[in-house]
Amino acid sequence: MSDELTTSLASSKANTSIARWYAVQVASSCEKKVKATLEQRSVTLGVNNRIIEIEIPQTPGIKLKKDGSRQTTEEKVFPGYVLVRMILDEDTMMAVKSTPNVINFVGAEDGRGSGRSRGHIKPRPLSRQEVNRIFKRASEKKAVIKLDIEEKDRIIVTSGPFKDFQGEVIEVSGERNKLKALLSIFGRETPVELEFSQINKQN
Repeated sequence: MSDELTTSLASSKANTSIARWYAVQVASSCEKKVKATLEQRSVTLGVNNRIIEIEIPQTPGIKLKKDGSRQTTEEKVFPGYVLVRMILDEDTMMAVKSTPNVINFVGAEDGRGSGRSRGHIKPRPLSRQEVNRIFKRASEKKAVIKLDIEEKDRIIVTSGPFKDFQGEVIEVSGERNKLKALLSIFGRETPVELEFSQINKQN
């Protein structure tokens, strides 16, 4: 291996080791588009050796459709944000900020603005603890179940002690993957809490 190539590889490795993770705010529902565009632009602009990784932390999800079928999805841990591991300099910062649908880095206002205008945002690198927590959450969080259902919808219970009971939804708790429904038990309308995975929606 030539001395020039050895020096180049060593320099590249050293650069990678000083790269830090930054959070970048993007337009709603544009996370994947920004990731793909920035990956392409970093090569075009010649900064792909300094923009090392672009990630959208996600967890598995399950969407229960109206017809009772289930669709596997990916739920974003932090909707509206993309994480970029990069060596921050003027070129890489501009490559990120000028990417379509990017709003700005997450950071602190440096106070250079005058009058009513806002100062520039100084990108703040994420700490190692923050990075570990984000990716640990993405890897460990159980599947999120999203249900295409709302109050007053009719449902049928598919598992558990109330299997085959029918009822009307009175409350939906999406963050808990649960709902409450009025089931007719012994001739009386009784509110029962159910997991999303225990019911199907009736047409």
